[in-house]
Amino acid sequence: MTPDEGPYRIVQATWRDVRAVRCLERAAFSVDAYPWFELLAMLTFPGVVNFKAVTQDGRLVGHIAGDPRPSEGFSWIVTVAVDAAHRRRGIGRRLLRTCEAALATPRIRLTVRAGNTGAIALYEQEGYRRCSVWRRYYRDGEDGIIMEKYLMEDGFGRETRGIGR
Repeated sequence: MTPDEGPYRIVQATWRDVRAVRCLERAAFSVDAYPWFELLAMLTFPGVVNFKAVTQDGRLVGHIAGDPRPSEGFSWIVTVAVDAAHRRRGIGRRLLRTCEAALATPRIRLTVRAGNTGAIALYEQEGYRRCSVWRRYYRDGEDGIIMEKYLMEDGFGRETRGIGR
């Protein structure tokens, strides 16, 4: 690891990580965690971007997946999870930036629990803005906040990446 990586590396996640990702998802999201089969699909479906954060000894402590939808002009960050014992160390931010760089759309969207103020603050610091609410989106009835980020703008709020420039 290089000094700028600290004790964590961000590398591509594969289908071989499905068990570790499933454990992380269940710990982070409880009943809202993706089922094993959906995680396997996420980790193997062509075009879906997956990265993991690993410790020096190779233990998975974070995961992010992005689903590019170029025909719609945006990508979805499908899931972002960081092990509770490793939070507040910049892992989520690094995963987010790595995933964004790998997605080839001008806009990125994600959904976050309305009560997850820490995640909302991180997303806002990274340039995401609230654009919609999905009422009672989560199993316990909590709302999901849709946030969106324009990866490139022309100074007038118009996207420029991917429109012929």
